[in-house]
Amino acid sequence: MLPNRERQRVPNVTFRARQGHEWANMTTHDLFAGKTVVVFSLPGAFTPTCSSTHVPGYNQLAKVFKENGVDDIVCISVNDAFVMNEWAKDQQAENVTFIPDGNGEFTDGMGMLVDKSDLGFSKRSWRYSMLVKDGVIEKMFIEPEEPGDPFKVSDAETMLQYINPKAVKPQLVSLFTRVGCPYCARAKAMLTEHGIGYEEIVLGKDVTPRTLQAVTGASTVPQVFIDGKLIGGSEALEAYLSAS
Repeated sequence: MLPNRERQRVPNVTFRARQGHEWANMTTHDLFAGKTVVVFSLPGAFTPTCSSTHVPGYNQLAKVFKENGVDDIVCISVNDAFVMNEWAKDQQAENVTFIPDGNGEFTDGMGMLVDKSDLGFSKRSWRYSMLVKDGVIEKMFIEPEEPGDPFKVSDAETMLQYINPKAVKPQLVSLFTRVGCPYCARAKAMLTEHGIGYEEIVLGKDVTPRTLQAVTGASTVPQVFIDGKLIGGSEALEAYLSAS
């Protein structure tokens, strides 16, 4: 059975990281001393669930975590520094600190090092998350020990629910735009003025005009979605924000 280490200190480990083109040591003291830190650990960089859900979830809710007393969000994986750095770039997860546990020392110290040889992974981390205060583990969410790669309790929303069940999550905003479009620039400016983060989907770069029509039923940009609902163009967005 995988151990729950609540009320214990995190393992004392030195991580070998890369900053620019140089090696840089980072210790658990550097990461946790005097801080409240959310940690999530996963089987591997660039793997499906880790890339599509686990990392994006914590990155999207980072602002809310910080509003509720969390200083840093850390992702730890048994991968080397080069892989973790490239994965961080690929994920564009600027709100998450990616830590390479290349030798698995931290993961082993947590009792979470498991054999994934059947997948050609050798030793990797079991998926879990934890809330660490000044180096002491307050809470752990460990995925159930069942076949495959369960992802049921170590997600960002579960951790946020533990920290503050009444925390208000940010709206999920996406907008279709075109390079050089003044109405698109106006829509982005309005969202920025209201402190609303957004994902920009650029016609000709990310999607085609056909995709725009299939998704929105419109051929003009911008087209703004908020929490899955189509708001429309810049004038519709202005009316929506005025009424909010």
